[in-house]
Amino acid sequence: MALKGNLRDFSLSQLLNLIHLAKKSGTLFLEDSRVKAWLSFREGKLAYGKYGDEDNSLAAILYNARKLNANQFRALKERGNSMNDKELGLLLVNAGYVSQQEVLASLQEYLTTLVHRLYSWVEGTFYFDSEKMPPQDRINLRIGLDNLIIEGTRRLKEVEQLQDEIPSLDIALKFREQPDTDVRNLRLSKEEWRVVSFINPKNSLKQIAQALKMNDIEIRRVAYGLVQAGVVEMVRPEMTTPRPIIPGIPNATRQEQVSLVKRIIQRIRSL
Repeated sequence: MALKGNLRDFSLSQLLNLIHLAKKSGTLFLEDSRVKAWLSFREGKLAYGKYGDEDNSLAAILYNARKLNANQFRALKERGNSMNDKELGLLLVNAGYVSQQEVLASLQEYLTTLVHRLYSWVEGTFYFDSEKMPPQDRINLRIGLDNLIIEGTRRLKEVEQLQDEIPSLDIALKFREQPDTDVRNLRLSKEEWRVVSFINPKNSLKQIAQALKMNDIEIRRVAYGLVQAGVVEMVRPEMTTPRPIIPGIPNATRQEQVSLVKRIIQRIRSL
């Protein structure tokens, strides 16, 4: 199956649908300007995946799913490559740290989230290699593509809406002097926190995206959410000449033990 091209012409939903209908086995490689990713299949079902240089070991996936604590994860990483994921999974199940169902559920959640992230790619190249099979030393799943394809269609509509709402990334955000919501009740995600730390009329969304290594759709999604929450508003950047990106909240570092809500309140009051 010689399949190669650009996501502008052939969307991920179409690729998955083709693999699903043809019940193909192999690996789909995808690459944009920032990162490479790949998805492996067996007989038209998703078996394995990797996104860039992210740690997708079983230990990391279970830790991020809160099935292992920090000490357990650290101990496993210190053992290095003394055992592969299949051996580690068997060890953890037999030792009673996790159940087999928890292992499989965590892996499925990871792969599903990975595919959802790839749906935000509107550009990039792809290549399907029918000779490249899922790695044997990793736990392979058999996830049906039906629901992933349906979700992909929904996300493509979301992409179109976001592009309509925020057609250009050459705009900036600033905190509203009188927010439309009680900032004390805000519950923002990790991605929203990262963007909030750079909200400043001098920073365009394009600059923020580049600084945080986010793609166009990711930055649009976060910006639109903050605007809809009534916390920020869109403005023209105060500066148009290239220069280093400016933190939105002065002296705000990762080491500070201050909650996100307090940071937003502090910033709004300083306007």
